[in-house]
Amino acid sequence: MAISPDAGKQASKEILVDVTRLEREYYERRPDLTDITQLVSFGTSGHRGSPLHGSFTEAHILAITQAICDYRQGQGINGPLYMGKDTHALSGPAQRTALEVLAANGITTIIQKDDGVTPTPVISRAILVYNRERKEQLADGIVITPSHNPPEDGGFKYNPPHGGPADVDVTKWVEQRANELLRQGNIGVKRLPFASAIKATTTHQDDFVMPYVEDLRNVVDMDAIRAAGLKLAVDPLGGAAEPYWEPINAVYQLDITVVNPTIDPAFSFMTVDHDGKIRMDPSSPYAMARLLDLKDQYRIAFANDPDADRHGVVVPSTGLMNPNHYLAVAIRYLLTHRKWSDKVVVGKTLVSSSMIDRVVNKLGYQLCETPVGFKWFVPGLLNGSLCFAGEESAGASFLRKDGTVWTTDKDGLIMDLLAAEITARTSKDPGEHYQELQSEFGTLHYTRIDAPATPEQKVKLAKLSPEAVTAPELAGDLIRMKLTRAPGNNASIGGLKVVTDNGWFAARPSGTENIYKIYAESFKSEDHLNAIVNEAQQIVSDAVSTAL
Repeated sequence: MAISPDAGKQASKEILVDVTRLEREYYERRPDLTDITQLVSFGTSGHRGSPLHGSFTEAHILAITQAICDYRQGQGINGPLYMGKDTHALSGPAQRTALEVLAANGITTIIQKDDGVTPTPVISRAILVYNRERKEQLADGIVITPSHNPPEDGGFKYNPPHGGPADVDVTKWVEQRANELLRQGNIGVKRLPFASAIKATTTHQDDFVMPYVEDLRNVVDMDAIRAAGLKLAVDPLGGAAEPYWEPINAVYQLDITVVNPTIDPAFSFMTVDHDGKIRMDPSSPYAMARLLDLKDQYRIAFANDPDADRHGVVVPSTGLMNPNHYLAVAIRYLLTHRKWSDKVVVGKTLVSSSMIDRVVNKLGYQLCETPVGFKWFVPGLLNGSLCFAGEESAGASFLRKDGTVWTTDKDGLIMDLLAAEITARTSKDPGEHYQELQSEFGTLHYTRIDAPATPEQKVKLAKLSPEAVTAPELAGDLIRMKLTRAPGNNASIGGLKVVTDNGWFAARPSGTENIYKIYAESFKSEDHLNAIVNEAQQIVSDAVSTAL
């Protein structure tokens, strides 16, 4: 993967998005319904696009919101709808559009007061708290965010009453209904003027901040963090977590410095990512360059993406932690420091590091390995059987101290605070803990790369059967398993995973680009990892070319 010469440097004026033009295009552009890329399409986490490409416009949001209203009616969901947004330029306009439709449909909608922003996990928690002990009039939610993606993008996610990302059956129904409405010119969309919608008796402006902040004591040991007197830093990367950190400081009397309180829809303060684009990815050392410069000034420094469902942890011992490394440390700590049932299970996606497998097995717990997508973890988190759920892309959540559900969506804030708890309780930062894991289990070498693929190749890759892989070996080792379904729940992985005694690779097509992603890990060396990656591309190419 080529690294841009600008990677890690301050974004130049030339690449900043014109926010005024972006908003104008959102309202004025009409999607070309003969172009499949301009239709509503729910990926692993909602619909995402940009007005600049005709894929995220007012027309899309009108259709999607009405489709959600229709879905709610069909399912008998008649409680309040909690709606949050992040700090992307399009999130405000999209929330206003959505509110016009929700009010016209008579749906009780709760938004953050004073036009405020709200992280994804806060909406998930609010839904679950409201629905606790309820059997009817259940709440659900919408979060308007394209996650860590560039400033010109918009995103729209629906969370049903279970509080987590909607499953495929839900998103498929909403997607089809929304596209039907689009093709009919949105004549089936009910809508009020915004001035009426914001004043409607069904629209409520409440505070999401303090209920979430006050409840943190039930999932993280805030007393231990305070008692240790840790000097901490956070960079919200211009996102929706920013209004939460000072209240957290005040309530728990912590010493967290918000080193970048700037909210700017162009995200002009960012250092650019590996490809020269602005991307608020807290797992990228290039996007995190500013916080990395401060690593020796604080005991722990952390960050979140704009909707705060991802985390990034910077420690003096190792710098920015690889998300896989931190997940393994967090799991070991929680399994040895929480008084949860000994029957709980740990969830991980099948592209996450095998270090997690080794930690979980050593401690005598069961592992549940699922396809990519946090939606697979929702049922287990909801009923408390899954104590921790994590993805290699720096997203995770875990149970409350009493073993009940906290969120069924990813929560970057509790993962940040857990890093502080680990340090406070053990006097070692998470980086030092990972060094211990390496001493015990060996050094694992992990990477993720993108490889080109045509749309036709992507379709074939997503539907491969294990028999399509004919190679007997991978990087000199006998192939032990060829997987197209996840071991934890037998769900299709939408790709392929190949496993040997000394490593593995997985390949999945991208939902938005003409590439496929290769994840690989070697239990031996960097050279062996490179051999796995090189042979993986040939194995995938051969399998796809012979697939029907």
